[in-house]
Amino acid sequence: MGLVEAIFGNYSKKELKRIEPIKNQVLELEEKYQAMSDKELRQQTQIMKDKISDGLGTLDDVLPDALAVCREAAWRVLGKKPFPVQIIGAIVLHQGRIAEMKTGEGKTLVACLAAYANSLDGQGVHVVTVNDYLAKFQSEEMGKVFRFLGQTIGVVLNGMDNATKRQAYNCDITYGTNSEFGFDYLRDNMVIYKKDKVQRDFSFAIVDEVDSILIDEARTPLIISGQGDKSTELYTLADRFAKTLKPVTVVEMDDKADNDALGGDYIIDEKAKTATLTKSGVSKAERAFNVENLMDADNMTLLHHINQAIKANGVMHKDVDYVVKPGKSGGDEVFIVDEFTGRIMDGRRFNDGLHQAIEAKEGVKVMRESKTIATITYQNYFRLYKKLSGMTGTALTEEDEFREIYKLDCIEVPTNKPVIRKDHPDVVYKTEKGKFNAVIEQIIECHEKGQPVLVGTVSIEKSEYLSRLLKNKGVKHEVLNAKYHEKEAKIVAQAGKFGAVTIATNMAGRGTDIKLTPEVKEAGGLAIIGTERHESRRVDRQLRGRSGRQGDPGSSQFYVSLEDNLMRMFGSERIAGIMDRMGLQEGEVIQHPMITKQIEKAQKKVEENHFGVRKHLLEYDDVMNSQREVIYKKRRHALFGERLSIDINNMMMDFGEKLIEEYQDAKDYEGFKMELLSSMGIDAPFSEEEFDRLKTKELAEKLFNAALEHYKEKARIIGEKTLPVIKNVYENQTHFENIAIPITDGKRGMNVIVNLKKAVENGAREVNLCIEKSITLGLIDNAWKEHLRELDDLKESVQNATYEQKDPLVIYKLESFNLFKAMVEKINEDVISFLMRADIPTQDPNTVRESRGPQGIDKSKIREQRQDLLAQSHSDTQQKQVTQPIRKEVKVGRNDPCPCGSGKKYKQCHGRFENAME
Repeated sequence: MGLVEAIFGNYSKKELKRIEPIKNQVLELEEKYQAMSDKELRQQTQIMKDKISDGLGTLDDVLPDALAVCREAAWRVLGKKPFPVQIIGAIVLHQGRIAEMKTGEGKTLVACLAAYANSLDGQGVHVVTVNDYLAKFQSEEMGKVFRFLGQTIGVVLNGMDNATKRQAYNCDITYGTNSEFGFDYLRDNMVIYKKDKVQRDFSFAIVDEVDSILIDEARTPLIISGQGDKSTELYTLADRFAKTLKPVTVVEMDDKADNDALGGDYIIDEKAKTATLTKSGVSKAERAFNVENLMDADNMTLLHHINQAIKANGVMHKDVDYVVKPGKSGGDEVFIVDEFTGRIMDGRRFNDGLHQAIEAKEGVKVMRESKTIATITYQNYFRLYKKLSGMTGTALTEEDEFREIYKLDCIEVPTNKPVIRKDHPDVVYKTEKGKFNAVIEQIIECHEKGQPVLVGTVSIEKSEYLSRLLKNKGVKHEVLNAKYHEKEAKIVAQAGKFGAVTIATNMAGRGTDIKLTPEVKEAGGLAIIGTERHESRRVDRQLRGRSGRQGDPGSSQFYVSLEDNLMRMFGSERIAGIMDRMGLQEGEVIQHPMITKQIEKAQKKVEENHFGVRKHLLEYDDVMNSQREVIYKKRRHALFGERLSIDINNMMMDFGEKLIEEYQDAKDYEGFKMELLSSMGIDAPFSEEEFDRLKTKELAEKLFNAALEHYKEKARIIGEKTLPVIKNVYENQTHFENIAIPITDGKRGMNVIVNLKKAVENGAREVNLCIEKSITLGLIDNAWKEHLRELDDLKESVQNATYEQKDPLVIYKLESFNLFKAMVEKINEDVISFLMRADIPTQDPNTVRESRGPQGIDKSKIREQRQDLLAQSHSDTQQKQVTQPIRKEVKVGRNDPCPCGSGKKYKQCHGRFENAME
C-alpha cells in the first residue's frame, strides 16, 4: 500500500461506501417483490416507466426498485439471484463508471440489472460484447429476464439485413459487438434514403471487457473503404525486391548512431515495429528499378511500395500479426490477428497498402487498393453516448487512460467469495528451450493427477509450437487460437474438465465461464501456466483470472526466458547479470519476487508506449471529428429534409457573397457576370456602377433575392415537366413504388428517386424536395470522400516536419482546417450550381424510368439505380480520370507523356518499371 493510499484511503473503498446505502435499499425490497405474483411483478415495469415519463421521478429515483424487480425476475426465470456484490456492480454501471470485477463474478447478470434499470426511460440501452457469439448467447440468456418483465430485446450481428437491424436497435435493450455498432454508425451516415438508417440516438452503453474494446482495439480506427484503383503489380515487384535484401534487427534504433554502418540493406526496429532502408538498400533499389534518385518527389510511390514491402517481410509475422486461411471467396486471404485478444479482426485490413504488401509476401491474391469513404476511432464513437459504462476483470492498470480519454473512473468491486488461488512468482530460464522443457514437465505433472491445465501463449506460432511438443509426449490437448476462433467458447467451457489440457492465446475465451467439477477441485482446481509475459499486465491478469472463480481452488505461474521478446527488449540486462553471476545454465531456474517486479516495470514501459500511440491517433482523429460532426449534421438535414431549405438558402448566400468579394477585389464586373451566368445561370441583378459602389453585403442581398426567384421558377418548371409522367405511371403501374427522374446541370447527371404516391399527393413540392435531397447528399458525400483522402495524404506528409523541429500535429490542425474550409465552399458552390442549372434532359417523357418498390418484381432495378445515382453524380470527376489503355504496338518515347493518362513523362511513370526485377 502506498503512502497516499494509507493516509487518504483507497478511492474504490470510499466510493463503495457511498454506494452501500443504495445496495441496502435494494436488499430491503426483496421481501416486497418476492410476495408479488408474476403478473404483479411484470406490472412494475410499466409503473416505473409511467413515473419517469410523467416527470414524477428519474432513473436515479427508481433505481433501487428497478434493481430489486430485475433481481427477483432473474431468480424466477434463470434460478439465479444476484449477489450483493453484483448489485454493487450494477449501481456502478448505472452511474456511468467502470466496474472492475474478477472473472467468474457474474458480469453478464450485472449488465442485465443495469440494462433493465436504464431501459425504463425508453431511450434504449446498448450492451457491447467482443464477439458475435457472446452477443447472441447473452441476449438469448438475459433476454428471458427482459421479456418476462415486458421489455423488448434485440441483437445486432454481422451479416444481418437493415430491416432486422433496425428492429433490434428499436428494442429497449440491444446486444451487439463494438465493431458492428461502430460500422452501423458509419453506414447510417452514408445512406441515401432515411428508411435505410438503422440506429437511433446514443443514450447508454454498457461495454463488456471494456479494457479490450476501449483500450486495446482503440489503436485501430474503424474504416469503411470503397474500391480504389486497381491493385498494381508494383506490390509484387516490391516484394520480390524486398526478399533480395539483407535485414539487420536492432532492439531500438539510436538516432545518434550511424545505422548505415550496421551492414544491412534495411533495419528492423523491434520496439518501434518499423523497417527503414539503409544507404545500401536505397542504392540497390535505384539499380533494380532504374531510377536516379529514390528520394525524388517523382519516386514517392515507388518508395512507399518498397517501404511497405520491407515492413511486411521484416516486421509483420505470420501466425503472430496475421493468419492466412480460406476466405469467403474460397481462396486464401490474409486476416489480421489482434495481438491482445488473439482473435481475428473480421472486416479489418491494414491500411496504407500494408495489407496488399503482406498479400504479395504470402503469394495470395493481392486485393484492389481501397479508398477511405468513412472512418472513426473507437474513442470518438463511444464518446457519442450520453452515458458510458463498462466492466472487466482488469481496468485499474489503465485507469489514467480511462479518465483522460473517456472521463470514466474505475471502481474495484469486491469478490463474492475470497480468492484462494495460489499465484506463484515467475520462474526465469536462460533460454527459451529450457523454459519450454519446464512447461512441458509441469503440464504432464498436472495432467497425470487429473488437474486441468490452461496454457497461455502470446501468439498462434507459440501455441502451435507447444502443441507439437505435447503431441510428441502423447498428451491429448485442445488448441485455441485465431485459426479456430469459431470454437472458442466451446473449447474454453471444457477447459475445467478432469485431466483437460488447453493451449490458448492469452486472452482467448474471455467472457466464457470455466466451471469445475468436485473431483477437479480435489485435484487442485484449474492450473494456469503462462508461457511468456505479455506486453500488457492486464493480459497476464486476465489469464490468471481464468482460475479461482467464486472461491474455487487453483494456481497460476508464468514461465519466462531471457530470449522472450519482452525480456530481450525491455528488461533482461539486470536479470541476465544476476543469472550470469550465479553461473546458471540452460534448464536451471531463478525464482524471486524481485524478478517479477522487474518484469512488471518492463511491462509498464510498454503500456506507456501504447498509450502514447493511442493518444496520438486520437489527437489526429479529434481534428477530423469536429469536421465529421459538421458534415454529418449537414447530411442529416438533407436526408430528413430538416432545415434543408434553410441550409440551401445559406449556401446560396455564402456562395454569392464569396463570388462578389472575389471579383470586387479584382474590380472585374465583366468577369463576375460571366462567372455568375456559368455557375448559377442568371444575369447580374445590379449594374457595374452598383458593383463598384455598394458594399459586398448589400450586393449579396440583391443577388440572393434574384437567385431565389430564379430557383423557385426553375422548381416550378421541373414540377410541371415531371408531374404528368408521375401521375400517369402511378395510375397505370401501381406495382411500382418509385420513379427515377434524370436531372442534369449541363455538366453532370443524376438520377433522383421519387416516391410515386407522395408525389401525387404533395405535387411539385415533393419532387423538388427529392431533387434537393439527392443532389445535396451526392455532392456532400463526394466532397467528404475526397477530403478524407486529402487528410490521409496530409497526415503522412506532415510527419516530415519533425526533421525541421516542428510539431506535425500543429501543422496538421492548421492545414486540415484550410482543407475543410475549402471543401465546405466547394460543396456550397456545387450544390447551388447544380440546383440553379438543374433541368430534365430533352427526351420522351415515357423514358423516365420506373423503379419497383420492395414488393415489386425486380429489386435489382433499385440497386442499379442507386449505383447510377452515385456514379452519375460524380461523372465529372470520373471523366477527368479516364485513362487510355497502353497499346504495346505503339512505341512511346522516354520523354513523351505516359499513355496511362497520369500527366507524367513516360520515363517517370510506367517506363521506370519496365526492366525492374529482370
